[in-house]
Amino acid sequence: MRIGKQDNAVTSICASDATSITVRGLDLCNEVIGKVDFTSYFWLLVTGTMPDARQKLLADAVLCAIAEHGLVPSVVATRMTYAAAPEAFHGAVAAGLLGCGSVVLGSAEVAGRFYAACITRAQTEGLSFEEAARIGITELRAEKQPIPGFGHPQHSGGDPRAHRLLAIAEEQGASADHVRMLRAIETVLPDTIGRSLPINVNGAIPVVMLDAGFPLAALKGISLLARTASLIGHLQEETERPIGFIMSGAAAARIGFETD
Repeated sequence: MRIGKQDNAVTSICASDATSITVRGLDLCNEVIGKVDFTSYFWLLVTGTMPDARQKLLADAVLCAIAEHGLVPSVVATRMTYAAAPEAFHGAVAAGLLGCGSVVLGSAEVAGRFYAACITRAQTEGLSFEEAARIGITELRAEKQPIPGFGHPQHSGGDPRAHRLLAIAEEQGASADHVRMLRAIETVLPDTIGRSLPINVNGAIPVVMLDAGFPLAALKGISLLARTASLIGHLQEETERPIGFIMSGAAAARIGFETD
């Protein structure tokens, strides 16, 4: 049984023969290995073009910003999985990445899609960014949805990572429509929902990357790639100073039990 489209069976990413490997048109051994840094290689793999200096700087900054933030759910899942199955290093990494969703870690993608939709509305309906932002926020609230990219349980006074990323984008002259929409949302929030909310890192990441030319469809990959590096670091520490079972025990002690 055939499922999905059957035409266009090609790839532009990689091919190899007996003597060479070609990635995005470059000879892997002679033009990439030892000559291209990994951030640039990641950009090339995703977009098909090598980043310019500004794009590379912004991508580096974003990857550093989202890689690590303590014992967050992805890290807890990874370390607890490794404690239970130390032979499955890859499984422990996967356990952490599987929790990359709309609430934690993967919310940059949700935010990016919302901002892009607001920009499209402004452009197609002849609205100001503030008017489009207000409509978008009102629709989210009607569906009892949070405002993506805003608010943080710890950084209530403002996410320092977001401030830094937006400052770098401004310094690099890379702020464009997506940053403008983020600021428009920030401006109209108090009148629309009755209070202000700080921009969090998952609000800054998509606007910085999208204004730099990174594709919207691949936004979640930024968080996945960055957090993978962090999870590997946590697993190395778990082999030296294990806390996986301690966290498991603490969770069990914290949760009460009641009969139905």
